[in-house]
Amino acid sequence: MSGPTGDARDRSDLSGKWPNILLLALCEVLALSLWFSATAVIPELKSAYDLPDWQASLFSSAVAMGFVVGTMTSAILGLADRIPSKTFFMVAAFVAAAANGLILFVDPTSLIIVFLRFITGACMAGLYPVGMKMVATWAKGDTGLLIGLLVGALTLGSASPHLFKITGGVDWHFAIGLASVLAVLAGLIINLFKLGPLQKKSPPFQPSYLLHAWTDKPLRLANLGYFGHMWELYAMWAWIGVFLYASFNQSMGSGQEITATYLAGLTTFLVVGVGALGALFGGVLADRIGRTTLTISAMLISGLCSLVIGFLFGGSVTLLVIVALIWGISVIADSAQFSSCIIELSDPDYLGTMLTAQTCIGFLLTLITIHMIPPLVDLLSWKYAFAPLAIGPFLGVLAMVRLRRHPDAIRLAGGNR
Repeated sequence: MSGPTGDARDRSDLSGKWPNILLLALCEVLALSLWFSATAVIPELKSAYDLPDWQASLFSSAVAMGFVVGTMTSAILGLADRIPSKTFFMVAAFVAAAANGLILFVDPTSLIIVFLRFITGACMAGLYPVGMKMVATWAKGDTGLLIGLLVGALTLGSASPHLFKITGGVDWHFAIGLASVLAVLAGLIINLFKLGPLQKKSPPFQPSYLLHAWTDKPLRLANLGYFGHMWELYAMWAWIGVFLYASFNQSMGSGQEITATYLAGLTTFLVVGVGALGALFGGVLADRIGRTTLTISAMLISGLCSLVIGFLFGGSVTLLVIVALIWGISVIADSAQFSSCIIELSDPDYLGTMLTAQTCIGFLLTLITIHMIPPLVDLLSWKYAFAPLAIGPFLGVLAMVRLRRHPDAIRLAGGNR
């Protein structure tokens, strides 16, 4: 009797795929609630402690800087290959939870919080990138979908502190504490995850290859698209809650501050959280209609939203929420596809370096735009403060249009440009 066919063996090897993928996604949602745990409570801290805008900006940008340092350190030392993935994830979750929890014991105006946020961000290098490595062990012809699912989990986790804030009676301590508890839970649950049959050793980080990300035209264009996307994304996530709170306060009038706080928290959770659906369906569509098609469409929509939304400030709550939700979906729908482009366009020997370079430079850009918004609010008001974010996605569109025309684009998504 002949043995099982290749397809039959593949189906057998991948029989536990979706339970493990969903378990990993759950762990990512729980652990990544730490990313915006302090950002979510900025309106309350500004009101109660007169927190200056520059320091409020650091609550978000310190995490991004920590992530850049953590990712680069992990890549140079090869930590993702030297340390078992589940162990790396668990330890990173525990340390990040501890750093975040210590915020509860520090004066909210102290710069020690910025340091704790930096440590939290550095630990994210053991959560999100390692999660992508773990999900890749199950990827077979559906890379865009699986990475999109992980980005969706990151998005939902990033949104969750806004929900914690309002369920805790607008108590910022509750939001911070719950995020830490959930991260610890993620560190425990990850031990139930089983790696898939398609395990591969990550390509080594080769600093000498960094210039290849620029000299190779298809890679350069894919990176420029990603940089345009990142110019907009984290500034939007960091400040949309403050924007909504200020808008609802103005439109509702005096005496409605508590209502405005609850409504802004709930709306911000929905705006950021609905991006999980955008990332998931973006992954499905990109595998079918093409990476450049999806990224161009998403960036055009999100760029237009950043131009329009300021004109709705202080006006109709319903119309503002609708536009914000559209922005929330489109701003993240393309995110996973830039990593997928790098995976498909890179020489395997360069892959680790190319992904590291893309991620690090992209997050460095967020340091500019996160800190750019408060001065723009002072200078131009909320009506125009988000408009400069459109520069990123519109330039990103130009890059992806050029990539679409390049002969190497046939390598994307199985020939779907």
